[in-house]
Amino acid sequence: MSIIKEFKEFAVKGNVMDLAVGVIIGGAFSTIVNSIVKDLIMPVIGVVTGGLDFSNLFVRLGHIPATFKGNPDSYKDLQTAGVAVFGYGSFITAVINFVILAFIIFLMVKFVNKLRRSDEAAPAAPPPTPEDVLLLREIRDSLQSNSR
Repeated sequence: MSIIKEFKEFAVKGNVMDLAVGVIIGGAFSTIVNSIVKDLIMPVIGVVTGGLDFSNLFVRLGHIPATFKGNPDSYKDLQTAGVAVFGYGSFITAVINFVILAFIIFLMVKFVNKLRRSDEAAPAAPPPTPEDVLLLREIRDSLQSNSR
């Protein structure tokens, strides 16, 4: 029974919940970055490199079956047919996704750190003086003025 209790304490801790939220947000953020790379950056790179499509770069390792009906120069068609292919173009795309994601995360962390520093740099307003201290000061000042 104690292992269940320990697991419950572990799972409900703030750090675990923060991590879970981070993973979910990261997954959603990954979709956005993949779209940026696939729909915005890779077409520009393709134009710059003369129409090169990274996702279609591969080396065929297996034999094409006799019943193959697709394009033998298409990575997706060969994969669908079950032909062994070495898809290094997909790997290049994944590396570009990672570099862009890492750069965006770096910019976000840098921005958050800048916000934290500006919050720390601002002098905090002194806390209000407690009422009992104000009353004691008033009594002290009254006693001092009466003794003169």
